[in-house]
Amino acid sequence: MKPRSSQSVETTEPEPFRREFHETFTAPDDLETVPTTTSVTQLTLVTTDDCHFCERAREVLASLGVAAREISVGSEEAQELSARGIPLAFLPVLTDGVRVVAYGRLSEKRLRKELDR
Repeated sequence: MKPRSSQSVETTEPEPFRREFHETFTAPDDLETVPTTTSVTQLTLVTTDDCHFCERAREVLASLGVAAREISVGSEEAQELSARGIPLAFLPVLTDGVRVVAYGRLSEKRLRKELDR
């Protein structure tokens, strides 16, 4: 049986590999300039006619005091959101324009948690 080395695996690797590995998992020096939290500037609620989930979404948003601009799924703006990668398959869809915040049957608890991010 070989005697155990007191060096860890990390310290036995060649220096260039260690430096490359370290740089891969280390934050860049200018990371301090990037904000750590994002503020929701404007929410958009994509809806359709005769949709009971859409009615529920309006109620949940109102109960939380959250303002959202409402657009129809058939509108040009909704098609632009879809082209940018926002899925509109399960209405309603609440989006900040970059990501889906909530969709389908909105839960007040889950939406509150999502908006606190």
